[in-house]
Amino acid sequence: MATAVRAHIAGTVWRIEVSFDDEVEAGQTVAVLESMKMEMPVEAPRAGRVTAIHVAPGRFVEEGEALMDLA
Repeated sequence: MATAVRAHIAGTVWRIEVSFDDEVEAGQTVAVLESMKMEMPVEAPRAGRVTAIHVAPGRFVEEGEALMDLA
């Protein structure tokens, strides 16, 4: 079952730290958002494999928006 990695704040995607099909560990930083000139890491909620990336650097995202999926 897929798990969405969601933005915990509204902001701009600064960096994507993983690629499609990468294995990640729970708590690993998978993306970095920029909000109010601060970099905010987004961590994987669980271990898994990246099955989709829905955003690219430079894109503005809303709080709760899915950034990527883990299987």
